[in-house]
Amino acid sequence: MKHGRILVVDDEPAIRQTLSAVLEDEGFRVKSAESGEECLAEAGAHSYDVVLLDVWLPGMDGLETLEALQKLPPGERPEVVMISGHGSIETAVRATKLGAFDFLEKPLTIDKVLVVVKNAIQQHRMEAEIERLHEAPGGKVRIIGESVPMKALRQQLALMAATNGRVLIYGESGTGKELVAHAIHARSPRSTMPFVEVNCAAIPEELIESELFGHRKGSFQGAQEDKVGKFEKADGGTLFLDEVGDMSLKTQAKTLRALEEQRFEPVGGPEWVQVDVRVIAATNKHLEQEIERGNFREDLFYRLNVIPFHVPPLRERREDIALLADYYLHEFTTAYGRKPKELTRAAYDLLADYHWPGNVRELKNLMERIVIMNQQTRVDVHHVPLAAGRRSRDSEVEQLDTLHDVRQSAERTYILRKLDETNGNIKRTAELLGLERSNLYRKMRALGIKDP
Repeated sequence: MKHGRILVVDDEPAIRQTLSAVLEDEGFRVKSAESGEECLAEAGAHSYDVVLLDVWLPGMDGLETLEALQKLPPGERPEVVMISGHGSIETAVRATKLGAFDFLEKPLTIDKVLVVVKNAIQQHRMEAEIERLHEAPGGKVRIIGESVPMKALRQQLALMAATNGRVLIYGESGTGKELVAHAIHARSPRSTMPFVEVNCAAIPEELIESELFGHRKGSFQGAQEDKVGKFEKADGGTLFLDEVGDMSLKTQAKTLRALEEQRFEPVGGPEWVQVDVRVIAATNKHLEQEIERGNFREDLFYRLNVIPFHVPPLRERREDIALLADYYLHEFTTAYGRKPKELTRAAYDLLADYHWPGNVRELKNLMERIVIMNQQTRVDVHHVPLAAGRRSRDSEVEQLDTLHDVRQSAERTYILRKLDETNGNIKRTAELLGLERSNLYRKMRALGIKDP
């Protein structure tokens, strides 16, 4: 686990060198800058826990630099400790009002600097955790279900969450793989550090490398400024690679190297960036089959598949459907300020008999629709909009008259599932299905699927 990242900003080379040497001896990762302008460029390109900032600087002075640093997003804003050889009460008060964590006067004492830096790092991490919990739905991770598969899942999670082992989560789209990844992180020693997500299926191939590893200004057309990649943002914490099976072979090679060495080169950057990251990956594909087809690297598979983790589809834990339905009904009635709702026994039976191709995500969306569209307190069968899928898949197929009807029904279900996997991205869905985009549009119209 990293000690912390420090940026020392002072126009005197001797002070920069001395502070950097002392902090590095204590295990901190340190960089330095000699001006306010250089400080802002560095803080915009990399994540820092603390900035030691001199008040008197050429060009933009320390207080102006401090004010500009406070405009960074909450998750990227470092704690700032001001340093001055000509300190005054007025300067210290102004720095505090602008958001400085503390104010140190020269000549500096090593013990004082180390105490302030450690306190500033602790404050920075506490605020980052508060921000993360504030942004997370409900502020905490809850895995719902009392079925045998879910009890086994929770037992497995309790055994491996506290380790640093890489995890590969298998499961169909909508089963809750992301929720499991959050739960692993929340129960790990890295829980107070960042949890960073990347949906490998939703990012265009030409941008995924920049998204993961960052880039330097001018490295390609449109790169007008430096960008911090997800690997660096997750430093000290957890990186979640969702739908890793959709990652291109080129990006797989660079990801493999980053996993092996815990360092990488940003796009267009000559310098290496060292990180300490636990990687959790997830996929709805059979990666062994993708390896045989030449779509996934075998060596990367074995790097990721240290701890395999299977999330069961909803149809394999039907006894949890009522619990989940009640949970989401309560969640959405509270969120929308509606009266509490109660499902009838017939409605519960209808939900239990449904095939749930979209799994828990589909059930959650259905409960939200019921809360929004219905005013009554009791929710009966005719209030549950399951459209043509009100029976389980087997009974639905039995109602079809011809082989052509069965084939069309299967195609429709499969295309809808792929659309769901790509969040409605027609181009990506067409690639997954091996179709031209125009052919996919024609197929969707023929099967009565609306353009998302």
